[in-house]
Amino acid sequence: MKFVCLVYIDSAAIGSLSEAEGRQLVDDSIAFDWGLRDSGKLILAQPLQDPQAAVTVRQRAGKFSSTDGPFAEAKEHLGGFFLIEAEDINEAIAVTKTSPIMRVASIEVRPALEQVDSVTGRGRPGVV
Repeated sequence: MKFVCLVYIDSAAIGSLSEAEGRQLVDDSIAFDWGLRDSGKLILAQPLQDPQAAVTVRQRAGKFSSTDGPFAEAKEHLGGFFLIEAEDINEAIAVTKTSPIMRVASIEVRPALEQVDSVTGRGRPGVV
């Protein structure tokens, strides 16, 4: 079963890291990702740029609009994600608890929804 682990960075906590602590966190996180990949659990991991680099796109009443930056001010922001394979949510939570990013983040663990086209029977394309 696939689980998406959404990493919400605590802006104050990550902002308080020294440059050396920030580099160490990146190094530890990359090592964590490789450990998961080597164990066969990691499908994909990707950090995201800061919320200020984002654009929010909406369609309302047939018209599109876009807004620079994050939708709302918040103490935490979506900083990345990893997609893992686990037997159940308990195993996914156990994997998540070992992530070094937990020092400055919370991680939402959410089961992926498997869907298939009602006519063709094809599912969504996977990671290439």
